[in-house]
Amino acid sequence: MKRTSLMTAFLVPVAAVSLSGCGVNSIPTAEEEAKAKWANVQAAYQRRANLIPNLVATVKGAAASEERILVGVTEARANATRITVTGDQLTDPAALANFAQAQNQLTLSLQRLQEAYPQLQSQANFQTLMSQIEGTENRINISITDYNQAVQTYNTRIRTFPDVIGAKVIYGAKPMATFQATTPNADVAPTVNFDTNTGA
Repeated sequence: MKRTSLMTAFLVPVAAVSLSGCGVNSIPTAEEEAKAKWANVQAAYQRRANLIPNLVATVKGAAASEERILVGVTEARANATRITVTGDQLTDPAALANFAQAQNQLTLSLQRLQEAYPQLQSQANFQTLMSQIEGTENRINISITDYNQAVQTYNTRIRTFPDVIGAKVIYGAKPMATFQATTPNADVAPTVNFDTNTGA
């Protein structure tokens, strides 16, 4: 009887240490960290979406003749806020690609807006709003980097020993998808040309 109790007292801590070494706690911790970072990405995009109506209102007052571009920005903003990705969809690369494509359309619309109104750079309101949008773009980039790093940590953890045991047996963990740009040559800064001449 004493021997059984002694063995139990010895095996329980060993089992606990073994389980902790198999990712029982570290896998969900890494997963939640990646999900939290994704929430930051969405918050950064939401901040940008919230700035758009103010930008459009300011530019409309100064240049009502460019209604087509302003409508395009508004529509792109509506499409960008319509597509969301939940924490459960982070293992679906197609869902992230759809989200990225919608956000990219809004980015392109904003670039067209900037190129169409170089004369408004001197207006304080426009300059302030553009500065805010630039800051938002920086936040988005930082949030995406943080998310991708968290996903890399999670994906590495669920594929390496000993955490791979807990990942497969206990959680059935699947790799998460990183967030990638959908624009070709997105790593190359675009050339902005304000030349109004239509010739070569």
